Amino acid sequence: MSAEFERARTALVLYGSETGNAQEVAEELGRTAERLRFVTHVGECNSVKADSLTSYSLVIFVVSTTGQGDFPLNGRAFWRTLLLKRLPATFLNGVQYTQFGLGDSSYPKFNWASRKLRRRLAQLGAAEIYPCGEADEQHPEGLEGTFLPWATNLRRHLLEQYPLPAGLQPIPDDVQLPPKWILEETAAIPASFTQQNKQERDLLVAEDSEPHLYRLDSDERPIPDAIISTLTQNKRVTPKGHWQDVRHICLTTSETVPYSPGDMISITPKNFSVDVDEILTLMNWTDVADKPVLFVPGVLLRDKAGDELPSPPIPYLVTSESSPTTLRTLLTEYLDIRAIPRRSFFANIAHYTSDEQHKERLLEFTNPEFIDELWDYTTRPRRSILEVLHDFDTVKIPWQHAASVLPVIRGRQFSIASGGELKRIPNQTNGTKFELLIAIVKYKTILKKIREGVCTRYLSVLRPGSTLKVQLQRGGLNPTLKQLVGPSVMVGPGTGLAPLRAMVWEKAALIKASREAQVENPLPVIGQTLLLFGGRNRAADYFFESEWEHFEKEGLLDLRVLTAFSRDQQQKVYVQDRIREHADVIFKSLHEEAGSVFICGSSGRMPQAVREALIECFQNPNASATATDAYTREQAEHFLLEMEKTGSYKQETW
Repeated sequence: MSAEFERARTALVLYGSETGNAQEVAEELGRTAERLRFVTHVGECNSVKADSLTSYSLVIFVVSTTGQGDFPLNGRAFWRTLLLKRLPATFLNGVQYTQFGLGDSSYPKFNWASRKLRRRLAQLGAAEIYPCGEADEQHPEGLEGTFLPWATNLRRHLLEQYPLPAGLQPIPDDVQLPPKWILEETAAIPASFTQQNKQERDLLVAEDSEPHLYRLDSDERPIPDAIISTLTQNKRVTPKGHWQDVRHICLTTSETVPYSPGDMISITPKNFSVDVDEILTLMNWTDVADKPVLFVPGVLLRDKAGDELPSPPIPYLVTSESSPTTLRTLLTEYLDIRAIPRRSFFANIAHYTSDEQHKERLLEFTNPEFIDELWDYTTRPRRSILEVLHDFDTVKIPWQHAASVLPVIRGRQFSIASGGELKRIPNQTNGTKFELLIAIVKYKTILKKIREGVCTRYLSVLRPGSTLKVQLQRGGLNPTLKQLVGPSVMVGPGTGLAPLRAMVWEKAALIKASREAQVENPLPVIGQTLLLFGGRNRAADYFFESEWEHFEKEGLLDLRVLTAFSRDQQQKVYVQDRIREHADVIFKSLHEEAGSVFICGSSGRMPQAVREALIECFQNPNASATATDAYTREQAEHFLLEMEKTGSYKQETW
């Protein structure tokens, strides 16, 4: 392609991503644009200036929604620049764009960030060249269910809108796009390079034995904006024979780090050496596993200037002749070999087999017509990349391409369960403590296959004394002082209790400080906290029961706990049933006392079931002498919508 043609056909794909899904979608759209002969750049929204959008032929936004309709962290700075009042209505004239939003319809503000962005782009003069798409986490076939049809039609539209010159065709799907970055062996020796001590390697534990804490880890990865923390407790809080292993985990840091109820800790896991050895053997990489390697630009980027190069696969891992790494380290600490593969993974590895049957089957998984088969093979049984490579054992990825084929390990977010006095490290004046309540993901499929969560598996065997690089992330609950101390209805089944516990302890600390005259300004009106907790069995999974009893006896807080243990009686009882039973109390708290609602936990059916129960509360409040007349359904729904608009109805589910 001529330089003039390249300048005239450029695409910018920007993503705002919280957990990595939007980034993966953006990268797939970037590959689509490359196949249509666009010179393509893919990056975070925050990585560009808004006034540079006009220099591209095409801009594609991929934005997920987080919290209460918010932008992800790596898109907020970009969003704020678009909101500047001084920007004229012609600011983005000439920008041709489309966008794809990722959301979860169990949230009231479904795909809110994407919709806000679309409105603002229109206000600033940008032209939407193709209708925006929206993915729903609750779709029967996941995000792919809506993304694939949208992306297929977008490709067709782009070919019509941006036709190629006569004689030039799109790059066919069966032709491999050369990797932007590859690994290359180097003669340099890493300063920290030592052969792994066999005694310190992970041990295999029998599936039916008690999971022991046998891994003592020290995290040396250069994870950006990370806090060095020490694991001080990894305690199982459910009985050994219970169906679920739930841990109360404590982390401490010597830094004094302020955080608020609803904030999260992001933990980036590592792989187990048994899995790393498995993929090294499977791919015939054993001979090179412990040799020093570094990232170098691929063949098409060799002549590019440094500032023109795209980010390497692991942006925060800078490798050079003076600081190389090893393939084993990459597979242990940076590349996710236990992830559920996306469609693009199958398209990629199809190029690395000469077996025609395997190639044909792999390419079938990339065909939008077979999306249900892809879902049945990957997501439904939670089949991992490692298992796929076993199934398609003729696939042999060159080790040089490992980091461009395998996805990067991403941090997993966990709501902080500590607040108030629990933030302090006992008997110390400095430092900060974070407490987490984590359910270890481990179960058997219908085919008797063991499935484990990548991060919770890593955490489940960590010994106290291990050091972790964690990232503190602001959560979406973000309660105001008035909401913290005022009347509230908190709903948190299972580990959804974590952020609510943080709020209860924070409220207790504020009230105590106020009574002891340790605060400058008087607190807003203090109200009752109604905490609705759900589990299976009181004896097995009533988390922090002694704390609730302590608060009730102490009298510092007006705390009332309503429990719903679904398996303790013949008829199942859930949190939404307790809401209906105590309609009068809830109606009084929310309607008469202008209280707040906080819903945390599973993002499946629970949030909608709770919302429906709240609507019924307003329709049938069993009104006390001071209550108003019951609402119609329309009035009840309108009242809850108004609560959402004013920020007094908040949901944090996962």
